[in-house]
Amino acid sequence: MVGILVQVFKWDKRWQLLHKCDLIFKRNIKKQVVYPTKLAEVGRLVDAKEGKYETGQLFLHRIFGYRGVILFPWTARVYDRDLHSPSKIASVAVNTSQPQEQQRSKEATVRIKSPVGGNDSTTTTPSAQLASSDLSSETTNLGVSSPSSSTSSSQVDAKDIKGKVQTFYQVLIDTRDCPHIRAQTEAVTFLGNQDSNRSLYAIPGLDYVAHDDIMPYNSTEKHPLQHELFDKFLTYTPDQDPPFVSQDTLKAWQEKNHPWLDMSDVHKETTENVRVTVIPFYMGCRETPASSVYWWRYCIRLENLGDLSVQLRERHWRIFSLSGTLETVRGRGVVGQEPILSPRLPAFQYSSHVSLQAPSGHMWGTFRLEREDGYSFDCKIPPFSLESKPDDMPPPSATTPAGSGEDDKKRGEDSD
Repeated sequence: MVGILVQVFKWDKRWQLLHKCDLIFKRNIKKQVVYPTKLAEVGRLVDAKEGKYETGQLFLHRIFGYRGVILFPWTARVYDRDLHSPSKIASVAVNTSQPQEQQRSKEATVRIKSPVGGNDSTTTTPSAQLASSDLSSETTNLGVSSPSSSTSSSQVDAKDIKGKVQTFYQVLIDTRDCPHIRAQTEAVTFLGNQDSNRSLYAIPGLDYVAHDDIMPYNSTEKHPLQHELFDKFLTYTPDQDPPFVSQDTLKAWQEKNHPWLDMSDVHKETTENVRVTVIPFYMGCRETPASSVYWWRYCIRLENLGDLSVQLRERHWRIFSLSGTLETVRGRGVVGQEPILSPRLPAFQYSSHVSLQAPSGHMWGTFRLEREDGYSFDCKIPPFSLESKPDDMPPPSATTPAGSGEDDKKRGEDSD
């Protein structure tokens, strides 16, 4: 397993305590009943920045602990519903003011893969009774659910939610750490080249990281990160800071694939000390003689901010399409897992897909969580819009790095 030796320090004080400390990773190597520890120096932590990090900056992920390198920044608008709920602000403040060093452990063994089959219960209901004025307001104001779902959505009026501009980064993940993190490492997907191709392809080892989750460090190695795209995108230049400079291939790749990588909105909400973060991405449209099918992927992170472990048991989605349908999806767990969020391993992140026969819509829902003391509750998934973009650009070409393909499924099976 992979862990960070410096985790004995409180994370909120890490920059004062650790900015001159060497980073050391330890790996337990199983050999019969003996577990020897091998230590290897990784680098040296540096001070966190208020401004943007440069391309080529090495870092550790604050939540998942993996090693990574920054490719380029994104500017996103974050809609945090907790900021408009005084009771939630107080609750979150109490729990985050006393961080636990164990919460940032890397010792995770779950690798998430998309389920082969689904066990969802799906219901589609006509929504013609919704007035056109209501529909327009739902798409204009981010996070507004349909009138019939007001009890399932947050009581905070979406009109009062103001997005805050924050910086996120496109990063590469060290392949040595991929098996040990509680997040999908093939979560960035795109559609096939042809309209008749109903497959989704993944770009392995690519992630989106918030500015506050970056723990920068320096290394004297010429190849500090293992990823097939590292040497293609970056070149070692020792007189630069950071000493890894982008190549023309990275700039060309970014420009060509911008429409499928672009992130613009992030949604957050906390229930019973469990924070849910959602980032939607538009993937494109597939044309058929009978209809047009619009695809989105969405990334979801659950993070336990409390002291008691919780386990995700069920999901309950409601998917509204401007074509006039309201769909309900229920199922056990997510992506074939029922993850436990403990103080030692507080976070879990996954991606899934949804398709609509309309250019826009929105989703919201709940996760059914069970606490270690037996208490169960519904954790709200913040409502988020599904907005399409003009398909006037070609899909990723064969030169685009691609991982394993997976057959697309029905909407109910994809909504995890």
